[in-house]
Amino acid sequence: MSKIKTSYIQGKSQGSIQANLEYYSLKIEEASKSGSKLIILPELFLWDYFPITENKKHFDLAISLDSKEVKHFQNLAKKLKVNLVLPVFEKSVDENFFNTALTLNESGEIISHYRKMHIPYDPGFYEKFYFTPGDKSFLVADTSIGKLGVLICFDQWFPEAARIMTLGGVQLITYPTAIGWDEQECRGLSQQALREDELNAWITIMRAHAIANGVYVIAVNRVGKEDHLTFWGNSFVCDPLGRILVQSGTEEDIQVCEIDFSKIETTRKIWTFLRDRRVDSYEPILKN
Repeated sequence: MSKIKTSYIQGKSQGSIQANLEYYSLKIEEASKSGSKLIILPELFLWDYFPITENKKHFDLAISLDSKEVKHFQNLAKKLKVNLVLPVFEKSVDENFFNTALTLNESGEIISHYRKMHIPYDPGFYEKFYFTPGDKSFLVADTSIGKLGVLICFDQWFPEAARIMTLGGVQLITYPTAIGWDEQECRGLSQQALREDELNAWITIMRAHAIANGVYVIAVNRVGKEDHLTFWGNSFVCDPLGRILVQSGTEEDIQVCEIDFSKIETTRKIWTFLRDRRVDSYEPILKN
């Protein structure tokens, strides 16, 4: 399939798992009416962004893969005949906790189970307190619409992750995200400049992954203020040349974008970055 319609949902937490489940279910149904065959949700979309603080009570919020919440979205994907990227706070059978993204196909089956590999620990983003680093490496889901890779938020800063997925045959990399400005960090006269620099860096790094690997990239962020974090939205889709095809602002939004996978081959014939790699000289990267 060369051309497909995709949608992302840039949402705002409604304050509880049940409220978010209802909110995003309605938005998924709305997005599906556009003819989109792939719909992507933000990181930890069912929850307030609880890693703002360290609190052991928040471990009680985690869900298992056989939970009623996951089953609800499996049924919804089957009903609407869409592929869903579903980021969840996972409690595993061996009592570990992961920042996870499931890929569901049109039959509601889980065809990819990715666990976030790179875990940050910064003011307002205390994820190492909650999440075990991923143990499933970088996965490529072979869907009916193409080969899909999912990386989560902080993973977006690491070029190795995008390259490994590309070598695995991925055509589209999605980045479900919960990123924003820490109001306690961004104070003073330089606040606006700092915010612009951070946002521009975030956009630029993912556009660079698209260019370096000749793939499509979709970044999906949340919006709204939670405690002292203001999530900056700005979700976008870019093509293998790094051109932004659609982009949101800082409010709740659903964007639909048609992507044409034939552009991947065309772009790679012009920019032969994958062909011209010198893998014989890259061993030092494994030692440092």
